[in-house]
Amino acid sequence: MDELEELHLKLRAAVADELPAAIALRHRLHADPRLSGDEADTTVEVVRALDAGPGQEIAGTGRIVRIGDRGPAVALRAELDALPITERTDVPWASGRDVMHACGHDVHLAALVAVGRAAERIGVDVPILAVLQPREESSPSGAEDIVRSGVLAEHDVRAIVAAHVQPRLPDGVVAVTPGPVNAATDEFEVTVTGLGGHAGYPHVARDPVLALCQIIVSLQHLASRRFDPVLGAVCSVGQIAGGSAANVVPETTSARGTVRVMRDADRAVAASLVREIVAHTAAAHGCEGQVRFHPGEPVLVNDPALAADAAGRLAATGVTIDAGFRSYGADDFSHYCGVTRGLMLFIGTAPPDAEDAPGLHHERYLPADRMIVRTADALLAGYLAAIRTAVAS
Repeated sequence: MDELEELHLKLRAAVADELPAAIALRHRLHADPRLSGDEADTTVEVVRALDAGPGQEIAGTGRIVRIGDRGPAVALRAELDALPITERTDVPWASGRDVMHACGHDVHLAALVAVGRAAERIGVDVPILAVLQPREESSPSGAEDIVRSGVLAEHDVRAIVAAHVQPRLPDGVVAVTPGPVNAATDEFEVTVTGLGGHAGYPHVARDPVLALCQIIVSLQHLASRRFDPVLGAVCSVGQIAGGSAANVVPETTSARGTVRVMRDADRAVAASLVREIVAHTAAAHGCEGQVRFHPGEPVLVNDPALAADAAGRLAATGVTIDAGFRSYGADDFSHYCGVTRGLMLFIGTAPPDAEDAPGLHHERYLPADRMIVRTADALLAGYLAAIRTAVAS
């Protein structure tokens, strides 16, 4: 048994001792969640639980806590924020506010605390930088602010690791996929301007509602007919606005949506296609169409060496590994991967034969407490993989 394998065993045993406290912390965080930008109380609770000093304030409500002495470090990230969703679960520790941890961030935080406390207790030669990140669910991105601050370079971070619960994977499976795993995403806003008038005289108006409806339908063909299917793209419209009365043709209508791709180079291609569809479809209806883009997250790319090493360590503990899972969801963890080696692992939470089980961002999504130790195990595997491939190499 080499030194890293011995360290792995010690850390897993120490994490097991921390689980009761980690579960209690998860319940407290879940019962009292905070929205993006308002996470200060959550941060205080997590820092108190870590018990490794006050750390360094970052990105407004975030905190960086170093566990270990000087030298190259490995960062472990967990997200502080919740979502504006009214919870519909029946657990005693359900949120009592119109805010909910419906994306599993409470699980991630509890797992990071368990790992941090275990590392502090047994002592580690390679420091852990606990990154308690705000604003993962909204803009401006907390990860982007942390990267821009230069704090990772200040702490000589050689790699960063995160784990995310994933109900699209079966319970007992962990996805450790090399290369691109989450899509780049950009928001767009379409505005169609026509000529308003009486609904009974459509021939003297130029109806922007009809034009916008056709634009939305046409945008759904971007992935299947206007984009190389080998590369992939997803275009979704989630918001439509326009009109003030049933019998009035409005002057303008608008819609907002997202376009997602798995290669950063394809973002410009997708944007050009969206603009083309909007302009030409609007013109065909005698209207004018305009598009404004709001850049979002880049593609999240896992470091292949980190992924391979972490997968092997998890498999040795009896975990079933999925090395091919990818998602067109987005995560601002991708910003960290642009400045250091990164690894995002996905923890399966779907019960067997539960095709209609609640998914991420659903009012009834509630990962079991046992996902804390599975998330902690994934973080440990990533930490040890980083020591071998990014620190010791």
